[in-house]
Amino acid sequence: MNKFFKSIVLLLIAVLLIMQFIRPEKNELGYESIVSFEKETQPSDKVKSILRNNCYDCHSNQTRYPWYAEIAPVSYWLADHVEEGKEHFNVSQWENYSTKKKDHKLEELIEEVEEGEMPLASYTWVHGNLKGEEKEILIEWTKNLRAKYTIKP
Repeated sequence: MNKFFKSIVLLLIAVLLIMQFIRPEKNELGYESIVSFEKETQPSDKVKSILRNNCYDCHSNQTRYPWYAEIAPVSYWLADHVEEGKEHFNVSQWENYSTKKKDHKLEELIEEVEEGEMPLASYTWVHGNLKGEEKEILIEWTKNLRAKYTIKP
């Protein structure tokens, strides 16, 4: 092995080791952060289960982290996913959304699930995907919920 290659490998190992001690902030404010959303939207137990198992980790202020989230660079990758997910839709911010924004977020939820864009493929590799029936239940619930927020002309 030449000296240059050895130096690069050692540098990469050093960077990975240092990354283990510099952690991204965790998204763990507790399930009380979703209470307002669930109180207002009144999901059935089945829908709550679907949301908790497939959506809240990236779209609320409460993420359940798997064991591998403690290992850099995966911890940074997951932190980025959560941050981006919350930018698009954060159920913990539901009470701060206007009626128009709530309707729009629900419309996007339907679109993303119907098109198979949500949950993300990288999430489903480990956690599994929405089953056909779960997808239908979530979409139907969301469509019914939209009627509450759709502004009639």
